[in-house]
Amino acid sequence: MPALPGTAAPIPQDAGARRYRLAFVLVTSLFFLWGFSYGLLDVLNKHFQEALDITRARSALLQAAYFGAYFLMALPAARLMERHGYKTGILLGLGLFAAGALLFIPATAAGVFEYFLFALFVIACGLACLETAANPYATVLGPAESSERRLNLAQSFNGLGTFIAPFIGGKLFFGASASGISGSHGVQLIYVATAIVVIAIAVLVWRTRMPEATGEAAVATAATGHVPLFAQRHFVFAVVAQFFYVAAQVGVGAFFINYAVDHVPGLSSERAAYLLAVALGCFLAGRFLTTALMGAVSPARLLAVYAVVNIVLCGVVVAGLGKVSVAALIAVFFFMSMMFPTIFALGVKGLGAQTKRGASFIIMAIVGGAIVPWFMGRIADARGIESAFWVPALCFAVVAGYGLYARPRA
Repeated sequence: MPALPGTAAPIPQDAGARRYRLAFVLVTSLFFLWGFSYGLLDVLNKHFQEALDITRARSALLQAAYFGAYFLMALPAARLMERHGYKTGILLGLGLFAAGALLFIPATAAGVFEYFLFALFVIACGLACLETAANPYATVLGPAESSERRLNLAQSFNGLGTFIAPFIGGKLFFGASASGISGSHGVQLIYVATAIVVIAIAVLVWRTRMPEATGEAAVATAATGHVPLFAQRHFVFAVVAQFFYVAAQVGVGAFFINYAVDHVPGLSSERAAYLLAVALGCFLAGRFLTTALMGAVSPARLLAVYAVVNIVLCGVVVAGLGKVSVAALIAVFFFMSMMFPTIFALGVKGLGAQTKRGASFIIMAIVGGAIVPWFMGRIADARGIESAFWVPALCFAVVAGYGLYARPRA
């Protein structure tokens, strides 16, 4: 297989800093893309409940298809990158992302829920490749001691994408625009536009030289020796913690609109989607503010504190106190903001040559987002939406445990 344009061996030291900065900027744009895609998912959940007349539990199959793809694709993506580098994984991910977005054209024409599930599955296969590449790549594009802060900064642009998406999705999926575009046509429009942007970025990545950061991996390998991957407890616990964190995040987002509509009198689905955007704005703010705070407080300590706060906030949500509980649910997003990148960075720290494979297992743990929302949907259908939020509370307890465990290592 010929080398891809721009795939490089370790770069000369005098050009290293500039090349790393360029690579980091380009990789950070990928975080925005999959954040935007995820931000649309929760709005789609409510849209399909109304447009296709499906239950909450059935609508949670969107999350199952989306996050199940991460479980299936992460390890093959890591093996591909071990042989051909980060850039190959990024290009494969962008190609699958664009293909899945374009599949919304026939899915919209057919109006069949299963077709949309397949399109989202293909998109998520692409995103699994991107996340398996971009998350560890961001941690090695600079000094190891600042890897958590660097990944939180990159993930902040992921938060920006999730913040913008519900505003656009709420308008195009629920409310007619000035041109009369709404509902299914709005869904098709936004995904076709996304495909065009993704293709443009793929061309840019293909034409850009990007370092493989092999020297950084070698240093880390020398520091850790050849300890088997699953003998490194900080990594194994990170996989478990990431499973439960993503389960909580996806469940909270998937049923946010349902909860808000049920607890704010007169609130429409369109307005609730805008309220979701406010919550994701808090998520975005949390990413930037916490990145700055990490200069003074250890990431593991912040992880434990934020998780405990979210357990308390979920208790307020379960209490069903109307607007007060909706406000608590919005606050949950702020304290979730730093959890994924912090767990990830703590988990891959010191893995050296095993970083790509270790990253793939942490990305596979995203399958928690495919499993738990379905249970939340069943609980919501049977006992009310409030009771479903005991599930993320339990998930945050696991995350708090990992924060406490990782503190001596941070």
